[in-house]
Amino acid sequence: MSSSFTRAEIEQQPDVWRATRNVVDAARADVNRVLEKTSDERTRIVLTGAGTSAYAGEVLAPELARVLKRPVEAIATTDIVTDPQAVTAGDRPVLLVSFARSGNSPESVAAAELIDQLAPAAHHLVITCDGAGRLARTFQNAPNAAVVTLPAETNDRGFAMTSSFTSMVLAAYLCLAGEADVDALAEAAATVLAGADRIERTVTALRPGRIVYLGSGSLKGLAREAALKTLELTAGTTVALGESSLGFRHGPKAALTPDTLAVVFVSGDDYRRAYDLDLARELSTGLGAERVVLVDADGTWPVPRAPGLPDALWALVAVITAQLTALTCSLAAGLTPDNPFPGGEVNRVVQGVVIHPYGERRS
Repeated sequence: MSSSFTRAEIEQQPDVWRATRNVVDAARADVNRVLEKTSDERTRIVLTGAGTSAYAGEVLAPELARVLKRPVEAIATTDIVTDPQAVTAGDRPVLLVSFARSGNSPESVAAAELIDQLAPAAHHLVITCDGAGRLARTFQNAPNAAVVTLPAETNDRGFAMTSSFTSMVLAAYLCLAGEADVDALAEAAATVLAGADRIERTVTALRPGRIVYLGSGSLKGLAREAALKTLELTAGTTVALGESSLGFRHGPKAALTPDTLAVVFVSGDDYRRAYDLDLARELSTGLGAERVVLVDADGTWPVPRAPGLPDALWALVAVITAQLTALTCSLAAGLTPDNPFPGGEVNRVVQGVVIHPYGERRS
């Protein structure tokens, strides 16, 4: 009972990525139908979701902007619902790419419907793990939308999103950017999983009271997702923070304590990598080298990286180190990772949100 779903869903990722590739291949014509309608460079491309699903967009946005050679923004559904005109200001069309494990969070459908209501022309690409969820059902037959429903195994039954996160990121990359060597990614993930005991030994020995995750570009989004995994699976008993390598010095560094574990996701890009390594050296001086972990091809926790692999795709493999860290911390705290909030203080699908009617108001 303790971690049966969570551990299995972490370990299944190489297999579900291959299955995700097949799903995207089968949906290619429908996806292209929508993308062809949004090829106008004026179209605002917005990646959206809540929580982990929002961080999927943060991982992807920098790389998609490079590939597509146009601005791509990650804006959470929680921000769209509370301030939709920030997305729809002006007369630009919008392509809303929605990420959702279940699609049943109140903000998922509300954000998409607000874009339909306010944008002069709106199109939707829905990437979800549950074809029976509200979001998928709402847009399944909409003429301005394509719905990509990932394999059933990606609809994680554990409390925290693991294989659902990585599979949605992969699916969106394949839909919007083109090809990726999924087999190579799966093999790299299998290598990391085979070395899980190294990660578990490090975390168990250090017994961190806090964890900070750091990265640049796409790896900032990865750092935020990594921190969320620890907060979720430990029910907040291990405080975790995700930030950019340069941004960390501007205030968030105050979170450091002697029992902090610092994890730096090192970019494969030489320019960004230099900033990541600068911060790692600084942290090693302050915390001690044993409390600073480098996630890199030859780092403290090795994560294979093919030459030229974009950080956004490498993040799919690198996040496994954070998933295993969160699982280890949860079990060490005597919690049940599949259900770390038995009292229902935090829910697998968000509850208690009231969606208020929106009338077009301009101040």
